[in-house]
Amino acid sequence: MVRIINNNNVGAFSNLAYALMKCQEVFTHIENYNHPDVQPCVYVMWHQNQFCIHGIPNRSKLGVLISTSLDGEIIARVCEKWGFIVCRGSAGRKGAVSSLLKMIDLIKDGNSMSIMVDGPRGPLHKVKGGAITLARDTGVPIVPVHWYSEDFTFVKFPSWDKMSSPVGDCKILNIYGEPIYVGDKTDEQVAQEIKDSLYNLEENAKEFYAEARRQKLWNRKK
Repeated sequence: MVRIINNNNVGAFSNLAYALMKCQEVFTHIENYNHPDVQPCVYVMWHQNQFCIHGIPNRSKLGVLISTSLDGEIIARVCEKWGFIVCRGSAGRKGAVSSLLKMIDLIKDGNSMSIMVDGPRGPLHKVKGGAITLARDTGVPIVPVHWYSEDFTFVKFPSWDKMSSPVGDCKILNIYGEPIYVGDKTDEQVAQEIKDSLYNLEENAKEFYAEARRQKLWNRKK
């Protein structure tokens, strides 16, 4: 079977992806709600909400963990053009040590990290241990993130992760949970806290979005 994406055209695909996202940026209006004043930290989100990193403040100090696959190469090149710090590797067994050391160094330099805790291939909404290990080894908190919009242009794609993305003019809210500190908790306890927090943000997203509208967040001048 011939792969559509290969080493010869990965550059062209990344340029196309960046051009499309750059056009969409004009119509994408992301505001932040309940963003905690803790830096550095490890931001965690479901894989379906991976594009929410675009709205996290201070992207020049935000690392993004991206797999070493060809698909990951496209994403990595786009993220670099956006101004993110790209860390190639895996939160799974293969390449876990190498990527963990890279992320530890980034955090020691004062940067935060963002990790899709059920990525890159699922299972859906199963919290994997990479973010927990990173937070434990560096002593920084874990900050859950969920994004939400009531606009019909906020689309969910028919992929395994039900990825959401704006397609057209869209007002989106990045919603943050309370920081989670690992301390002496077990990995299982922290994983459950992450899962509970992300579910709680999703369940209450409509209420937070309504409050953001009352505060007229999207009407404020940048």
